[in-house]
Amino acid sequence: MSELLIDFITTLDGYASGEGWPGFWGLEGPEYLAWLGEQPEATYLMGANTYRLMSGFAAGEVPNGQNEFRPEEEASVDELTQAPKVVFSSSLEEPLTWANSTLVRDDAVEAVRAMKSSGSGLLSTIGSLSLCRSLLRAGLVDRFRVVMFPVITGATGEERIYDGYPDVALEMIGHRTFDGRIQLVEYKPRVLEHPPLGVPA
Repeated sequence: MSELLIDFITTLDGYASGEGWPGFWGLEGPEYLAWLGEQPEATYLMGANTYRLMSGFAAGEVPNGQNEFRPEEEASVDELTQAPKVVFSSSLEEPLTWANSTLVRDDAVEAVRAMKSSGSGLLSTIGSLSLCRSLLRAGLVDRFRVVMFPVITGATGEERIYDGYPDVALEMIGHRTFDGRIQLVEYKPRVLEHPPLGVPA
C-alpha cells in the first residue's frame, strides 16, 4: 500500500506564499537544500491551480516581482518536471503540457484511495490546499509534514493553509532544525469528530 504525505512549507503564521516574496521566502540554506535533494522519489498530487502555477514556472514564467529564477528555485522546478505527477481537475484539458503529468477527472478522494490501495510508493501533495483538506478529512493522510520558515507575513501573506480544516490531533513522529532557523515538524494526523472532552487520567 502506498503512503500519503501532505507536505507544506509555510510562514510562522500559516501562509503558503506572500506577495513580493521569492521562493522559500529567500531563507533557504545549505542544510535545507541538501535535505530536499535527499528526499525519496514520489508521485506528486495536485489540483488545477497548482498545476497552472508550477507548469508555468517549468515553461519559464518567472514569479511576480522577480526578473529571473534563483538557482535554488530552478533546481526545484526541474526536479518536479522529472517526477510523476497526478493532476485532479475538471477544468483542464488533455493533453497536459507539463512532462510526466496525468490528468484525473474522477473524484480526487476516491481516486487517491484507489491509488493508495493498489500502489507501493510514496504519494505526496504539493500546494493544492483544497485537495489536501479533502484528503485529510477523508482520513487518507499517513503523514502531515510542515516546514516553517522564520517569517510572519501578516501584511503580504497569501493562501492561508488551515482555514476550513477540521479539528485534527497530531502525534509528532519527527522534527528537525535546518540552518539554525528553519523548523520541520512531522505528525501522524487523526481527524476529530469533536474536541476532547477531558484529559485521560
